[in-house]
Amino acid sequence: MPQDDDAQVPEPAATGTAPAGSGTAPPATGTAPAVAPDLVTVIRSRRYLGALAFAAAIGAPISALAYGFLALVAALQGYVFDDLPTALFTDGTPAWWPVPWLVLCGLLTGATVRFLPGNGGHSPALGLRMGAGPPADRDLLGVALAALTSLALGAVLGPEAPLIAIGGGLAALTVRLVRRDSPPAALTMMAAAGSFAAISTLLGSPVLGAFLIMEASGIAGATLTLVALPGLVASGVGALVFVGLNSWTGFGTFSLALTSVPPAGPPTLATLLWAPVVGVVGALLGWGIRWIGLSLRPVVHRSRILVTTVLGLLIGLTAAGYQVATGRDFTQVLFSGQDALPALVAQASTYPVGVLVVLSVCKVLAYGLSLAAFRGGPVFPAMFVGAVLGIALSGLPGMELAPALGTGIGALCAAMLRLPLTATLLATVLMGPDGVLVTPQVVVAVAVAFVVTQVLPAPGPSGSTAPSPARP
Repeated sequence: MPQDDDAQVPEPAATGTAPAGSGTAPPATGTAPAVAPDLVTVIRSRRYLGALAFAAAIGAPISALAYGFLALVAALQGYVFDDLPTALFTDGTPAWWPVPWLVLCGLLTGATVRFLPGNGGHSPALGLRMGAGPPADRDLLGVALAALTSLALGAVLGPEAPLIAIGGGLAALTVRLVRRDSPPAALTMMAAAGSFAAISTLLGSPVLGAFLIMEASGIAGATLTLVALPGLVASGVGALVFVGLNSWTGFGTFSLALTSVPPAGPPTLATLLWAPVVGVVGALLGWGIRWIGLSLRPVVHRSRILVTTVLGLLIGLTAAGYQVATGRDFTQVLFSGQDALPALVAQASTYPVGVLVVLSVCKVLAYGLSLAAFRGGPVFPAMFVGAVLGIALSGLPGMELAPALGTGIGALCAAMLRLPLTATLLATVLMGPDGVLVTPQVVVAVAVAFVVTQVLPAPGPSGSTAPSPARP
């Protein structure tokens, strides 16, 4: 029987480490020109050009599978939380409706993590862990099922981490099937390309998805160039596949985008002075979310299925309580926030500060509980909580909605991901053309949030442990 053994390795550094066997460059000689000839030689080689062609070839099917996974998650969510209650109740969906489904979510996810190989992938409580490499072939089914049950039935997590793992795992599997004696560097390169393709447009930009993977992996120097080129090729092909499938199926692009972006003006002294405040508040919120997740992890490992089911019950009750207290839909508390974020921003003026505070508290609690035991990614919920924070603070003297949104999203992403450059891009790209105008405030908020996050004590109980990667 597979063991639930994903709680043995201390918490890693924020940005991760380069994967073992990642094909790192030869020892540095102290001068950049010494590396350049090797880099040029590799890029011109027939084997590397073949790798680029292979990356383009695998980009299409992996992107199609990623699109299908996202479509399945969306279809299940829509049936369980929209179609079914509409058919059963004439007076609207009752507040208690998410409770039994979150209990089922915990039961199915806990059983998948407990009994299938690979522990369902790594725990999202650690952020995005790229240093462990792609999951082993036998682990892919468990990773996909754990993410599917978590995301479709209401856990407050995003799809990006499972897609990265599944895309990387499928690419590595393909390489091994084509050539069993492939060197570790080739496996790492193609796994990265598969991950690029899987999230090619999920974050609204293929380049942003690629940047997220590269910063989370901690790859730099010549290795970054060699790994990035196949990944960008696969990502470009994947973006075309996403667009084509959307046109063919009509399911949607599944890309994060705001349908209504508040207008932004040039930075002002007031908005720049508020940015550090947003950064500090974002860091404290992020610390609290991670503290909930990491503090509960030892309890989860004592009885995986029972505790995950109880946590699902608590998440469902939290969502139901939000609807009872505010009269607004419980779905704002559940899920990743990817679909709810555009409506939240478009209707920002209709939310009283009190409702925003209740929403923030409920989302933070559900997010932390989800991190403890479920499977998914930390990016989208962090963006949603950051947007709620920004809207709540937009009424401060001299503060406007656009910079408040940008700084709130950037600060929460920096606190949760501990990837400051990616956090800055996530906030500014989401704001569309006006993102350039809010960049100075976002940079300040992200920098403050990142520094405060590093200064704060490690969240969770003293000596707490974090999950090890899925077995290779």
